[in-house]
Amino acid sequence: MADPDRQPQPGRRSVLAALALAQFICSFAGSNMNVMINDISADLDTTVQGVQVAITIFLLVMAALMIPGGKLTDRYGRKRCFLTGLVVYAVGAVLCAVSPGLGVLILGNSILEGIGTALLIPPVYILATLLHPDMTSRARAFGVIMALGGIGAAAGPLIGGLITTWISWRAAFVFQALVIALIVVLSRRMKDPLPPDPTRSFDTAGAVLSAVGLVLIVTGILAADNNIWLMAGLLAAGALVLWWFFRRVRAEEAAGREPLLSLSLFRDRTSNLGLVTQNVQWLLLMGTSFTVAAYLQVVRGYDAIETGVIFTAATLGLLASSLAAESLSKRRSQRTLIMTGFVLSVVGIAVLVTLASASVNPWVYAPGLLLIGLGLGVMLTPSVNVVQSSFPEEQQGEISGLSRSVSNLGSSFGTAIAGTILVAGLTRGAYAAALTVLGAVGIAGLVAAALLPRERDPSTRVRP
Repeated sequence: MADPDRQPQPGRRSVLAALALAQFICSFAGSNMNVMINDISADLDTTVQGVQVAITIFLLVMAALMIPGGKLTDRYGRKRCFLTGLVVYAVGAVLCAVSPGLGVLILGNSILEGIGTALLIPPVYILATLLHPDMTSRARAFGVIMALGGIGAAAGPLIGGLITTWISWRAAFVFQALVIALIVVLSRRMKDPLPPDPTRSFDTAGAVLSAVGLVLIVTGILAADNNIWLMAGLLAAGALVLWWFFRRVRAEEAAGREPLLSLSLFRDRTSNLGLVTQNVQWLLLMGTSFTVAAYLQVVRGYDAIETGVIFTAATLGLLASSLAAESLSKRRSQRTLIMTGFVLSVVGIAVLVTLASASVNPWVYAPGLLLIGLGLGVMLTPSVNVVQSSFPEEQQGEISGLSRSVSNLGSSFGTAIAGTILVAGLTRGAYAAALTVLGAVGIAGLVAAALLPRERDPSTRVRP
């Protein structure tokens, strides 16, 4: 196991700050555009569906390229991939700030920022795992990272709303570029716990197949409101390509070659269930964020800052529960925390649907959003810890890429599913339908969490 002394303590603190801020800005980018729907649509002469497509493509690019991104860290090193991702992301943010139309916005935000995120996020979780070998310190590190990530997603609407209202939606992308510059400064003392291995092979064909398969799946979901047959065709094609990908992985391993993704990663039942919970958590976070933000702006007529203020409840809930991650991990098992998080989130969704139909007061959304924020904050950290801790150092690159891909695929699904239902008819009925579907998915996540193996009392854990 990695020696915790490889990184001096002051250096570890600045590195942890850099890693947490990196997760923050990537999560922020996935949600802050939700409150800019009207402003971007008017400025770039596009539609709500056009902005939804831009948001979904960004999340999709992350999900499709996260596995290759994780694999590249073994070959080129975690710090090099991290810094390269930051540079690509910053270029995309600047391009968005000067975007003359939807096409350039998609290039900057959806493509370049998506590629940058896929390169920089796997090193975040690999470094956090390697630099914090014992369960308690790792829970603390993941708690900080997931807190900032969750806050970025939950507070994205508020921060984006403030910037959009006071300055311009373009300034929100300048803000992203400035945060990237700060991360680069904090990363100066970063060192790789493990040296890169330039001799490691990279499965290019596997990377293409996995990316194409995921793109087809999410594109199929997006096509649901336009053509049901097109949707079915895209979903079938995506499933076929992914089947081809896994068949190729099996053949590569049988021939003694290193595939993009080892099938051994799927042989751990605990990790598999943890991946399911991660996917559902981010689906709930991004799905509810897009649903409520779009409904408040398009149907209720709230501006960006009003919408962002309403989302403060989710931000506060997520911040409070995420920062308590270390304390909670000492008193409760990870299974218990994940189950509790899903219960709170599903109840929060039910409250959102019930109170919204009972009153036009904008603050009726606060209790539901608070519960969702509390629930997500409780379970984000233990879900990551369950997955990352199931594998040794030599597989951290692969599992980190897979873990982040699954999470970002959940984000893509959340925006695509909720957005598809909403744009089919932005009415109160569509709002309730979208949240009801998300609630049903949350219950499925609760079932997956209940199937996780029971742990012994956390207070009796043997710590290295």
